[in-house]
Amino acid sequence: MQKSYTLDAKRREKVGSKYAQRVRSAGGLPVVVYGHGHEPLALYVDAKETIKHLEKGEKVFGINIEGEKGEQTVLVRDLQFDYLGTRIIHADFALVDLNEQVEVSVHVRLVGDAVGLSRGNAVLLHPHTEVEVRCTVATLPDELRLDVSSLDVGHSLHAGDIALPSGVELLSDKDMVLATIHETKEEEVAVGEAAGAGAGEAGAPERIGEKKGEEADKA
Repeated sequence: MQKSYTLDAKRREKVGSKYAQRVRSAGGLPVVVYGHGHEPLALYVDAKETIKHLEKGEKVFGINIEGEKGEQTVLVRDLQFDYLGTRIIHADFALVDLNEQVEVSVHVRLVGDAVGLSRGNAVLLHPHTEVEVRCTVATLPDELRLDVSSLDVGHSLHAGDIALPSGVELLSDKDMVLATIHETKEEEVAVGEAAGAGAGEAGAPERIGEKKGEEADKA
């Protein structure tokens, strides 16, 4: 993974929820940058462009910090969301070197048409959507792909089935289930459809990081 986008970060004069809200109202995204013996810095970046890249799952960025010389590299460590869990309101970044070993969660995308889904009452479940890996920042993948084409009813694919890129080590339990096909009975399908009709926004998009409300906004 190469740096996807360069952040131009300016310093925040004051911290706290009230001042962070003012930053957001002006089109900024409050962030904290730390690491490499560096005192944590309360900064802000352009919200629109930064969030666009974060929502794509990108984790490595270049950063130009106001008052410091030269571009540095940062890795996303945590994202905070609003109380609805839909809008990014704060980000934590760690200063890193491209050759530094890091341990991070990476999204797993299921690809292919599972053979077991040819049955009308079969459903594909994706109980875990991320795995933990260790690698250098330079070799960190944007996502990992798991081919489910051969997956049939009653069978599962696990973390150990992922074809990892060179230099990427799996830290998650290799037996952790990532995909499985379950054959439902007709009455289960009917109940599921009825429940889904009243489920509202149960199918909201995935977000990385812990979802925290504005009241938990960091310095």
